Amino acid sequence: MPRLNLIRFPSIAQHRIRYFAQGATRNRPPIEMYRLPTDWIMAKKSTPVLTRANLWSLEEYTKRRPTFRPEVMAHKKNRTVHLGNHLALQFEDEMTVRYQIQEMLREDSEVEGADAGDNVQNELDAYLPLIPDGSNLKATMMLEYTDEVERKRQLAQLIGIEDRIWIQVEGSSKLYSIADEDQDRENDYKTSSVHFLRFELTKEMKAALKYGVGLAVGVDHPRYKAAINPIPQTVRNALVADLK
Repeated sequence: MPRLNLIRFPSIAQHRIRYFAQGATRNRPPIEMYRLPTDWIMAKKSTPVLTRANLWSLEEYTKRRPTFRPEVMAHKKNRTVHLGNHLALQFEDEMTVRYQIQEMLREDSEVEGADAGDNVQNELDAYLPLIPDGSNLKATMMLEYTDEVERKRQLAQLIGIEDRIWIQVEGSSKLYSIADEDQDRENDYKTSSVHFLRFELTKEMKAALKYGVGLAVGVDHPRYKAAINPIPQTVRNALVADLK
C-alpha cells in the first residue's frame, strides 16, 4: 500500500501539501491534500462531530486500520462525482474527515520530536471545517492530469474553474460553489489542482431533496464543461444524508 508522502513548497511557507495515495492507478494520480492553517475558517461554525475525546489513539487506530480503510474507500465511492476525464469532486463527511485526520496523525507519529497533543488539535482545527453542518454540502475538488507538462498547461487555462462548479436540485436554479474560503489557491498565471468547495442550500432545496427529487452536478468553465444529470441514486442518497 502506498505511503503518505510529504513535500514542502516555499510559496506557502510552513504549510504542507501532501500527496495522499488513495487508490491511485496508472490513469489516476495520487490526490493532493492540503494541510490548512488553524486560523482559517471555511464556513459557519457548528458543534464538532469529531473531538479529541472520540478520535482513536494511535494504538487503537493501528488495530482498526486494516478494516477501517477499506470501509472508507467503499464509502467514498458513493460520495465521488467525476465530471469529464479530469475533474473529480469528493464530497466530505465525518467519516472521510476522520480518516484524513487519523492518517495524518499516524504519519506525524513517525516524525521525530512531534508533539502528539499539539498535532491532534492542529488536525482537528484544520479539517473539521470540511464536514458539512446540515445546511450544506462540502467537497474537495481535484483536477487530475497524469502528465506533468499537460497538468501545468491545463492549470494555466483553467483559472477560475473552482467558481464554476454547480449543483442543481430538480426544480431549482443552479447553485454555484463557494470556493476556497480559507485562502486563494490561484494567481494570475494558474489555478491549483485542489480546491475546497461549499454549496449552501436553501430550506426549499433541502426539503425537495428529502422528498426525493433528482440532483445534478456540473461545471461550466469556458475551457471545461461537463455535467451529470441526474447523479446516480446511490450518490444522491449519500449526499442527502448530510442534510438536516
